[in-house]
Amino acid sequence: MHKFFVPATNINDNIASIEGEDVKHIHKVLRLKPGEKVSINNCNGKEYLGIIDTIDKKLVLVNIIEKLDKNNESQLNIYLYQGFPKSTKMDYIVQKSTELGVKHIIPLITNRVVVKNQNKESKKIDRWNRIALEACKQCKRSIIPKVYDPIKFEEAIDQMKSMDLVLVPYENKYNYGIKSLMKDISEIKDNIKNIAIVIGPEGGFEESEIKKLQDEKANIITLGPRIFRTETAGIVCSSIILYELGDLGGIL
Repeated sequence: MHKFFVPATNINDNIASIEGEDVKHIHKVLRLKPGEKVSINNCNGKEYLGIIDTIDKKLVLVNIIEKLDKNNESQLNIYLYQGFPKSTKMDYIVQKSTELGVKHIIPLITNRVVVKNQNKESKKIDRWNRIALEACKQCKRSIIPKVYDPIKFEEAIDQMKSMDLVLVPYENKYNYGIKSLMKDISEIKDNIKNIAIVIGPEGGFEESEIKKLQDEKANIITLGPRIFRTETAGIVCSSIILYELGDLGGIL
């Protein structure tokens, strides 16, 4: 059954109005017809079962027949602070992080990030949020993650103070990874909900930045003997922590 995200304001009197690109997708690509069932999400986590009533070139009307007791979200709130990468690597990071279950994606400006025109980079936020939306449809998520405007390292440090756990994969860290960390936090891991994963850019973190993170009680870890690219490291780290503390791999 196909799923569509519809703003809550477009759901009234048990009728959902689908507009924009989804209309063309329904009509031209999926070739859905009136009478077919679809899943509707109100962009705030509520899911509904609906039946298509009418389809025209600009609007699809869906009759909502019941609210679904369904939530595909992890109980963990993962905040991915991603060192600002070059080219279109952020597109890939946003797409795959969304599929995994990351809920917040924050582009991070560190000392080794070169931003020629921050206003121009900020304009990419709309595209990244659209990528997140499309990934949500594919992987059946209940909540669309948010991609934020880029922030500076110092601002990120302040935000991390409210986290239950902060993970910083670092290529110069040895012999202390997530396996060791899990042993160290075994008594509190059931209470961990908000997790920050902090990833350096292509050039990595400077030692002074790692020192600042350590001073704020961040956990500097290794992901193993092989060094990952910046667009891979956050996905790997998110996968491991969602397996250890979340629902990736299934629930016992």
